[in-house]
Amino acid sequence: MRSYTPSTHFQYLIADDSDHLWGNVITTVGHQHIAAQEAYPPANHPARYLLSPHKGRSIEEYQLVYIVKGSGSFQSGSLKEMAVKEGNILLLFPGEWHNYYPNKETGWEEYWIGFYGTNMQSRVRCGFFDRQQPVYDIGIQDEIIQLYRKAIETAQNEVAGCQQQLSGVVSNLLGHLYSLYKSASFEQTDLTKKINQAKMILSANYNVDIPLKTVANQIQMSYSWFRHAFKECTGFSPNQYILDLRIQKSKGMLTNSILSIKEIAYEVGFNNSEYYTTLFRRKTAMTPGEYRRFTQGKMDQDKKKLTL
Repeated sequence: MRSYTPSTHFQYLIADDSDHLWGNVITTVGHQHIAAQEAYPPANHPARYLLSPHKGRSIEEYQLVYIVKGSGSFQSGSLKEMAVKEGNILLLFPGEWHNYYPNKETGWEEYWIGFYGTNMQSRVRCGFFDRQQPVYDIGIQDEIIQLYRKAIETAQNEVAGCQQQLSGVVSNLLGHLYSLYKSASFEQTDLTKKINQAKMILSANYNVDIPLKTVANQIQMSYSWFRHAFKECTGFSPNQYILDLRIQKSKGMLTNSILSIKEIAYEVGFNNSEYYTTLFRRKTAMTPGEYRRFTQGKMDQDKKKLTL
């Protein structure tokens, strides 16, 4: 078993057919520290992933490379050469030529993990990650570093289910990366505060038909920009957000009150109880009545009666 040293490589992780079915296959994970004036890549860098600072390279997988100290340069087939620094994550794409290296004056410290599979392909296809955006400035995040260290430890132990555990780490890393980057992009302005203010207004008025233009005016935004920014920040349009609030509020009433379904529909802001029932079923795969019986434990009781 290899020990965890300043330069650790796992270039050939084993994967079988069931690992491929899991959705992600991890190929390599590691960490290395490049001192100032030290050659890059170091002499012990695996040939399979050899990177020439003069020619660059292409690889057959995705890689997440996290720079935690120092600075350097990065470029790819989709991005002109740019400076990178500690706190940057590089997302390398399969088949995409790229080149990166530390500055001689600073060196750098990096973690990496390589992977491929249908899970990542789906995320790229759905637009969560794009080869036009391969560099993410997320700062130094201890939880990210701990995830890389956990991946290295898991790969060292090579226990049963190693690939599945590592796949979970990759999904966690990607989730953190996406969330941190999205949050950082909105922290540059007061946009987040305004959208949070809008959410508070909508939450306080979820059961009345408050005009969205009124909400936009209250947070001093144009109506069209408010709708766009709200969806960018929350993942929901304002109307979807209101409907979800109403459904969530109605769930509590279904479980904890004796109000009829029609009364609950009106209480949470629906003028049409049939529309409420249709929407509730679409979002929960249950009718309001079925949800009530399920959360009150009556479904199990009904089943027992049928079996007697």
